[in-house]
Amino acid sequence: MLRVVLRAALVAGAALALAAAHDAHDPGVLCPLRLLTGVPCPVCGSTTVFVEAGHGRPGAALLANPVTALAALALVGRPFGPGRRRPLSYAGRNLLVGSALVAAWAWELVRLGPLRF
Repeated sequence: MLRVVLRAALVAGAALALAAAHDAHDPGVLCPLRLLTGVPCPVCGSTTVFVEAGHGRPGAALLANPVTALAALALVGRPFGPGRRRPLSYAGRNLLVGSALVAAWAWELVRLGPLRF
């Protein structure tokens, strides 16, 4: 339980620090792929997730990149690395991460890219 609280405090502190840094200096688009081609990458919106969370707007954080927001919450509660009681196999971990990246990219292509409605 203490580990979960420490991980949550670390993530919350990082979100607050990122939100403060973003308020002081907004760098604009950080993704090189999106900057050069206009097409977002699978992790586009991840910085925005933490900026919005740091500002206390969980709904906006979830809409920026739901996969990143949910992954951050899941990893705070239960990491899938060596600290787990029954760690995921490499194949299971790769399938989980790959599926998350595909879902995130589909979301970002609709939200920011060529599949926008």
